[in-house]
Amino acid sequence: MQVLNYENETSYGNLELLAKQVVEGFITGLHKSPFHGFSVEFAEHRQYNNGDNVKNIDWKLFAKTDKLYSKRFEEETNLRCQFVIDVSSSMYFPEPKNNKLSFSIQATASLMYLLKKQRDAFGLSLFTDEILLNSPAKSTTAHQKYLFTRLDELLQKPNVNAKTNLSEAIHQVAELIHKRSLVIIFSDLFNTQTNSEKTDELFDALQHLKFNKHEVVVFNVVDQSKEIDFNYENRPYQFIDMETGQTLKVHANQVKENYVYAVSQYRQQIALKCAQYKIDLIDADINQGFYPILQAYLIKRQKLG
Repeated sequence: MQVLNYENETSYGNLELLAKQVVEGFITGLHKSPFHGFSVEFAEHRQYNNGDNVKNIDWKLFAKTDKLYSKRFEEETNLRCQFVIDVSSSMYFPEPKNNKLSFSIQATASLMYLLKKQRDAFGLSLFTDEILLNSPAKSTTAHQKYLFTRLDELLQKPNVNAKTNLSEAIHQVAELIHKRSLVIIFSDLFNTQTNSEKTDELFDALQHLKFNKHEVVVFNVVDQSKEIDFNYENRPYQFIDMETGQTLKVHANQVKENYVYAVSQYRQQIALKCAQYKIDLIDADINQGFYPILQAYLIKRQKLG
């Protein structure tokens, strides 16, 4: 699995270039994967031209001829996709530059670039404990550039002590966006308060999306090593709640077992609920790169037809 690392600060100033690099690199290796494209009938082949729908490339034919050809479909299905990104302060973990939010933004930009090439429409919603931005789905170049600008602004201006209200934000999104959309959520799924009541409220909100006929994909964005496995040195630490500013001084090994157990139970509960409601829940480790995100999207896109 390839991990793309963009440490240079200038990488954050040009999301479009980064998204293009990610998508083109992904497409180059896609024919080697188990993904076999769309299962709809097509009328004929024609040589692939820059700007054609990426989803129509015949990868089996490419493997035989080493040339790109597009399948010309008799009937196309246009998709509306709404990206919903958690921009609360916990998303700025673990580092000022390379964190859960920067990963989510870069992954979203890459998906937008892919959607644009497919001539599908996409919108953007940003939230903390309230909706900060809600842009309807469009497929124009001007719209793409506007959303890239808004995403780039987030990378430049950290949101300090911004709390999360996942359930309230998702309820609002469910009412604001067009019915029968694909809703892609990027969040660490950490509320300011994580308890059974808050978890129930979260799934009430996700059910709201399903009731309104939306397909839902939740990318659970985490730093697997630090947030899930709790891999810290055997020494004292001062942990700071990035949303409330509260501090806690503990010895890492003294709390590791209880922490890992509590997080595991919480994640299992979320996974079971998502399976029950037919919501795609996908772990997104920020250290694993963007290709798993694109792969998961294409598999979902194939199912939608």
